[in-house]
Amino acid sequence: MIENIKAFLDSKVIQYNQPDFIKNDPVSIPHMFTQKQDIEIMGFWAATLAWGQRVTIINKCKELINLMDGAPYDFIINHQDTDLKKLLHFKHRTFNDIDTLYFIAFFRHHYENHDSLESAFIPSNPLKGEQEANTPPSGSWRVESALNHFRSYFFSLPDFPHRTKKHVSSPSQKSTCKRLNMFLRWMVRKDDCGVDFGIWNQLKPSDLIMPCDLHVDRVARKLNLITRKQTDWQTAVELTQRLREFDPIDPVKYDFALFGLGIEEKF
Repeated sequence: MIENIKAFLDSKVIQYNQPDFIKNDPVSIPHMFTQKQDIEIMGFWAATLAWGQRVTIINKCKELINLMDGAPYDFIINHQDTDLKKLLHFKHRTFNDIDTLYFIAFFRHHYENHDSLESAFIPSNPLKGEQEANTPPSGSWRVESALNHFRSYFFSLPDFPHRTKKHVSSPSQKSTCKRLNMFLRWMVRKDDCGVDFGIWNQLKPSDLIMPCDLHVDRVARKLNLITRKQTDWQTAVELTQRLREFDPIDPVKYDFALFGLGIEEKF
């Protein structure tokens, strides 16, 4: 049975992990750019705004890019206060101008001190919590530590808007962290299929956790890959551990299969 499920999912990975997947998916937004920082900024923003219909998500991201003069990194680093006025009416669902301006403030703060957004996900002492817990490191733990660290760092600027915290999740909140795990997949996974970028190196593809949205969750349960009743961080970890049985080096490649089955084939 397990072998049959693996063969089935492997075939679906091949079907969906190809350039044709890009045009209808939010990953098309960072693919509009070639500069690393632009890819990171708009990849993060596209992942953050990724709820609702994909067409709407893509259109809102393109609107945001236009408001930043088609050059997000340059705008973030070099804008004057008066340049921010045109962003005051940007909104997608519950993400509004307050959130937009804080994202820009955070990005400017970070890129004034770092060349890549990757460093924002790397704790300065990543083993501390693991040693205190007296448990061995694992891929799940590395990403859990990275996401918890990132949220703390993201909201470290003075007077951050409390309302914006709902847009950046973490395992410490028991969230599946679907959007952030999807962003990490884009940045970390390395293959020759052209969808994911693979421009980060401190996390490995084997470390990644499945982006567990409603479609992935539903399909995975139908395939008996999830037994946990609720859907939370531990559910995403459980699903990833099952998928590591199929491919321990690149378990999150099955996101293409499960998501494709759910949204394209209504499995």
